[in-house]
Amino acid sequence: MYKIILLLDFAEEYSKCLLKGISKYSAEHGHWSFCRMPLYYRETLGAKGILNWAKDWKAHGIIGQLYNEMENDLYQSPIPVIAQDFKERFRFIPNITGQYRETGKLGAEYFLNKGYTQFAFYGFNNIVWSRERAEGFESAVNQAGFHVHYFEHKKARSTDIWYYKSNSLSKWLKSLPKPIALMACDDNQGVHITEACKQNNIRVPQEVAVLGVDNDVMLCELSDPPLSSIELDIERAGYDTARAMDLMITGRAKFYRDILVPPLKVVTRNSTDIYASQDDYVATVLDFIHKNIDQNLLVDHIVKEVPMSRRSLEKRFVEVTGLPIYKYIFKLRIEKLAQRLVSSEMSVFEIALEMGLSDSKNIARQFRQVMGCTPLEYRRRFVEKAKADKMFK
Repeated sequence: MYKIILLLDFAEEYSKCLLKGISKYSAEHGHWSFCRMPLYYRETLGAKGILNWAKDWKAHGIIGQLYNEMENDLYQSPIPVIAQDFKERFRFIPNITGQYRETGKLGAEYFLNKGYTQFAFYGFNNIVWSRERAEGFESAVNQAGFHVHYFEHKKARSTDIWYYKSNSLSKWLKSLPKPIALMACDDNQGVHITEACKQNNIRVPQEVAVLGVDNDVMLCELSDPPLSSIELDIERAGYDTARAMDLMITGRAKFYRDILVPPLKVVTRNSTDIYASQDDYVATVLDFIHKNIDQNLLVDHIVKEVPMSRRSLEKRFVEVTGLPIYKYIFKLRIEKLAQRLVSSEMSVFEIALEMGLSDSKNIARQFRQVMGCTPLEYRRRFVEKAKADKMFK
């Protein structure tokens, strides 16, 4: 039975998901023993103190949020170490790290598909996971022919409430062109933005659509409005981390490859649940559609929301979104159906009926047209990840 020291932020959803994956591997390979070491030991003991403690406990390995300055001591130790890239990647120790640029690119593509032409990024330029997410976001936005506005504060990653009284952040948010698509480097910073917008009477998502990263459900749902976020495959990374540690302990690998955490999908909540438009009438119609998508919406109902003829509205709507109103409604319903497939155990038919998709014979075909796979394939991909994870044993 292995004895593993875990030096993680156990209050964070990211760390909790890592632990789920580590625990799963442990359960399948001998039920390891874990010491959950509080993070303050990192400051009070330092690398040598942690290694001495590990030696006294006869630990087989260490997995943790460690400082880059500790790397030489950790690498020279006979105890295998895997580090979460808390600030920057380690050079000689395996990292639990993300496909950060791919995550930023996914965020940009999500907003581009919603019709945005103005973009912003909020994060830290001195932390690898924020910096590279910004690079991926900017690269995709630039490739589409647009520009990114930046606000990067120099503070270390924090959870304090400075942003409630931050004149610089308020000025930046007020100065941004509207409507704008803003990606935050993680959910905590995304909540900073939604709160700062509220303090400054900036409407979310009508003026600023906000997207976070990590899909920390508690944080996202505490936000007002609830925060959309990019979900990462963290649990599988935890499983791969434990497998890497197993290989290092048994001597099958002195230096195991980095463990990558890929992005999975965007989980849409109210903070981005809108389509960007500079046309006031089209914006009004889009807002009405998104707020009433669960109802049996007809184009005749929607035309009544603006003082225009149906023909004129349809023409302007197509110019802005690229779709007729009825096709836009249908596409949005399919996207909502996809979200419910992930969050509900109801059958595809039951969810479809709730969404006003009564033509059950064509649901699979119509779903594939929008999402690229059948409803059951989509559910299997995202809900039954545990089965897929076994492929990585």
